[in-house]
Amino acid sequence: MLAAGMVIALDAHSYQLAAPLAGSAYGLVWRAARIGGITGERQVALKFVNQAQMAQAASGQRQRWVDGAVDEAAFLRQLAPWDARHIVRLLDSGVHDGLPALALELMAGDLGAWVAQRRAAGQNGDIDRAFDWAGQVNQALAKVHQYGRRHLDLKPSNLLLNDDGAIVKLADFGTSRALLDEAPHVYAGTPNWQAPEQVFGEAADTDTDAAYRTSAATDYFALGALLYYLVTGGVALRFCRDAAQAWREGQLGAAARLRSRHRGAIPPTLSDEEAALFTQRCGEAGMAVAACRQALRLLRELLAPDPRARPPHALAIARMLAAIGAEVHTAPAWSLA
Repeated sequence: MLAAGMVIALDAHSYQLAAPLAGSAYGLVWRAARIGGITGERQVALKFVNQAQMAQAASGQRQRWVDGAVDEAAFLRQLAPWDARHIVRLLDSGVHDGLPALALELMAGDLGAWVAQRRAAGQNGDIDRAFDWAGQVNQALAKVHQYGRRHLDLKPSNLLLNDDGAIVKLADFGTSRALLDEAPHVYAGTPNWQAPEQVFGEAADTDTDAAYRTSAATDYFALGALLYYLVTGGVALRFCRDAAQAWREGQLGAAARLRSRHRGAIPPTLSDEEAALFTQRCGEAGMAVAACRQALRLLRELLAPDPRARPPHALAIARMLAAIGAEVHTAPAWSLA
């Protein structure tokens, strides 16, 4: 049982727990202070395996918790310092209570909390930051893919901000998978932020759970869902919301349940009403007409139902973001017809 004041010894240093920061089905994160040492961060985020959740899983599934933590440490450990500009840095690692534990750089908060605070204050999304952050996340995904992984759990709570919010970093690589491994796999990630192939799988109406065939393009769909969420000030995509609900009611057959609620067809990943709201928010923020149209084109491509229709790589996304930036304030944003 973790508790404030407990001292945790990892490979390089010992750390004293201060307070819990976050938790998920797979991991628990605590703020901690490094004990001793001359250089390096004094305050860190310690990440542990969620033993309580692991204990409730079937015996054949418990190894996933351990494998996820081991894979995350291995991925972060191989990054060069200059590759971690938009990926959370691993500072130390080791074993606690017989399970892997990681010491990560401590960030100020996450994008989900930032958006929630603005909504509570009655504010819409910050358009300039939304597109800047999307560019930074795209850079992070480029590094993840360059190192041969796909993240598969891109969402606001896994995107951490520095003190002034200028820098965003991608975290939580416990569900990532090797890009070269193209075989169908068991479910991974968070259904509210997932592409059709990730939440439903290619054979989701069969009696097997190893039916999810994902790729780098799966991460790009999640980037699109994130961009919509940021621009609209915290509005979730209806497709993601409805697909997640169908999945929670039963992993197998989720696609059939969703079809039954939408006249026999899977609903669009981006509805006409959602496209209009996205464009409206861009225009209200003072973006030029051309920039609004470029932004909507990017969103549609990221959210394409077919992975093959999404941008082929991060460079293509970066070019589209640059085109949007070049047009931002060059013409009035009225009359978007």
